[in-house]
Amino acid sequence: MGNEPCADNYGPVNVMELRERIFQETEREKAQDYLWNELVLLQSQTFRTVKGLEYTYQIRGNEMFVSRKTKSITKASVNLALEKIIELSGEVAGPKKLKCFGASYLYPIFIEMGLIKSS
Repeated sequence: MGNEPCADNYGPVNVMELRERIFQETEREKAQDYLWNELVLLQSQTFRTVKGLEYTYQIRGNEMFVSRKTKSITKASVNLALEKIIELSGEVAGPKKLKCFGASYLYPIFIEMGLIKSS
């Protein structure tokens, strides 16, 4: 994603703006919407898990379908991961620290978005 502008329901954002919006937003629902809108924009992009496995994902409704899984990751799981990221101020040392279903796939996406500081 880098710093290219992206459009969402709340105006154009880049990595730094997205991070700032999410970490400073007092209404959790708005922060969750910012994140979900960015996930929609990034679908079909190729990511790699920590172990180097390539995957893509598609958003359908309130579910994220990862190319390497048969089960979907729900928006509720994404929101749980976001809460953990905010709680840890973006200092998340590996996917397991997200403590949610699909963490191994969400973690690299959140690094790309700038929500998790990569080591």
